[in-house]
Amino acid sequence: MESWLDEDEAAITICDLHGIIVYMNDRSKKAFTKYDNSGVTIGSSLIECHPEPSRSKLISMLKTPQTNVYTIEKNGIKKMIRQSPWYKDGVFNGVTEVSFEIPWEMAHHVRK
Repeated sequence: MESWLDEDEAAITICDLHGIIVYMNDRSKKAFTKYDNSGVTIGSSLIECHPEPSRSKLISMLKTPQTNVYTIEKNGIKKMIRQSPWYKDGVFNGVTEVSFEIPWEMAHHVRK
């Protein structure tokens, strides 16, 4: 992966078609340690990191490429989560998960 991804403010986690983590940037590694200290790392199951109904949704996304975008609140912090398929040479290879903090009150602009 590109080195700039390692320093991005968003937590970026990528798994293969079996849900096994193949990439975590620095923020992703810190996020997993900060919240549950579960030892989640490259080679771990991303499926096992998610409670229901998120777990079933991720399994579905690994079977049929689709994008899932939502916000969460965890430990007083509001985050945007974007899970989407990733491809290599046009072949579906798994799911990326990008998570980043967003303000409680957030501007929304309509562009024309």
